[in-house]
Amino acid sequence: MASNEGAPSRRQRQGLPREQGASLVLTLLGWGIVAIVGVTAARAIPAYVEAASVRKLLKSMEQAGETKGSVLEIRRAFERRNVIEGITSVTADDLDITKEGREVVITASWSRKIPIGGNVNFCLDFVASNRQ
Repeated sequence: MASNEGAPSRRQRQGLPREQGASLVLTLLGWGIVAIVGVTAARAIPAYVEAASVRKLLKSMEQAGETKGSVLEIRRAFERRNVIEGITSVTADDLDITKEGREVVITASWSRKIPIGGNVNFCLDFVASNRQ
């Protein structure tokens, strides 16, 4: 039996161009993936904005000299600034205040769970410090 390998197809014999392009199923699948990624990103952006606010708050506390007092004074200064910034994920109790040499290091670590749909969640872990 002869092989049809290399033989022109019926479309090529009739002089029609070869069909190209994505199928409807692949196009819909691609747009579905883009939509899922877009919705997830849109829900995650506020968490990253809040993390940047926490980092900014800790650095501004250091620049203002509010890290020189006791642990209680540092926590109170954080709470005062936190009320102004409106940060909800981190409280003064979440701060880890240590001393490295003569410098006070304030570190906050927290997690944020973002619901995607049903029982699927997107978990983000953040760490902010006045030394980063």
